[in-house]
Amino acid sequence: MTAVLKRLLRIVLMLVLAASVVGFWKREEIQRLMAVNSLFSEEKIVQNFSHMNETFLTVALPRGNGPTWELPYGPAFDLPEGADAWIKERKVTSLLVMQAGQIRFEEYYLGTAPEDRRISWSVAKSYLSALLGILVDESAIDSLDDPVVKYAPKLEGTAYEGASIRNVLNMASGITFDEDYFDRNSDINRMGRVVALGGELDDFTASFQNTFATPGETWQYVSIDTHVISMVIRGATRRSVAELLTERIIQPLGLEYDGYYLTDGAGVAFVLGGLNFTTRDFARFGQMILQNGVRDGQQIVPADWIADSVLPSAPTPSGKMGYGYQWWVPIGAHEGEFLARGVYGQYIYFDQPRGVLIVTTAADRKFRDPGINEENIEMFRKIAQSL
Repeated sequence: MTAVLKRLLRIVLMLVLAASVVGFWKREEIQRLMAVNSLFSEEKIVQNFSHMNETFLTVALPRGNGPTWELPYGPAFDLPEGADAWIKERKVTSLLVMQAGQIRFEEYYLGTAPEDRRISWSVAKSYLSALLGILVDESAIDSLDDPVVKYAPKLEGTAYEGASIRNVLNMASGITFDEDYFDRNSDINRMGRVVALGGELDDFTASFQNTFATPGETWQYVSIDTHVISMVIRGATRRSVAELLTERIIQPLGLEYDGYYLTDGAGVAFVLGGLNFTTRDFARFGQMILQNGVRDGQQIVPADWIADSVLPSAPTPSGKMGYGYQWWVPIGAHEGEFLARGVYGQYIYFDQPRGVLIVTTAADRKFRDPGINEENIEMFRKIAQSL
């Protein structure tokens, strides 16, 4: 064996050894990255959505020691025509329908169960809006028209320099951000890899420098705006969102099970989509909102904030769904009709005049196909009108 060959073998051996050491020390990050890459695969998606804590970093949202808010069962009813086919086609994993504070229908599908804590995806944004409303009411935040950098100085000199809190609430920051879920190299998917690899979302957010519009001028759905709300809340209170949400909303609701947030490597909550609760516990939050922020006589979220939040205040295009403070307003909505929505078919739908609340979780890989969101809303309306 020549000296050159021996030297090459030693180099290869050293590289293999180095790779092994890196693999050992980074095995958790590598496992999380692999999980992200297969998170939405057809054969794993249902299981993954009920067990996010087995793969990602999390922080607990304890229900506390108070009594559970009982959700009584009312008279059962048959779902309207077409609902069974819709449930199958949209890969619905749970459907819960409430009217006048009573459960009228509850069922679980595709092997899921009532105790499964399902990932919220962007339904979590509406929870954060409710928390912000409490803090504004308490004057922890002076005004929605304050610049975000007043509370989040890390964003000085970034694309968020000129944006107000109201702008990011309305998804009208003007920041250039690619929200394409199906492009592996999009900004939203890069953000997912930051979480998977234990990076810091604050640093990721502060890396954006480009804008495409003046803040407040144009609506564009960009989930990073919601993380900025988190930075504002943490800067204003010097406390974590998980602690505040638990204290101000989760424990007063009387949940049945503890919940949890996904977090980044610094323990910062993934507020734009990382909440995990059971379907009934999502319903408890929804019922409180339906009741204008009240649960058993206790005002949890200010009623005025909820009323303002669900108005279509954002500069959305004409003829499209409206958007408020992290809440959606359907096309042709009547007063008191609004919803929280997450990718892959997560919804909390509200029809306040009818006293109806509908919660769905799903694993719908075709959720972005044309007309699917509109089809879902029409089914919710059909269910509400059939009660």
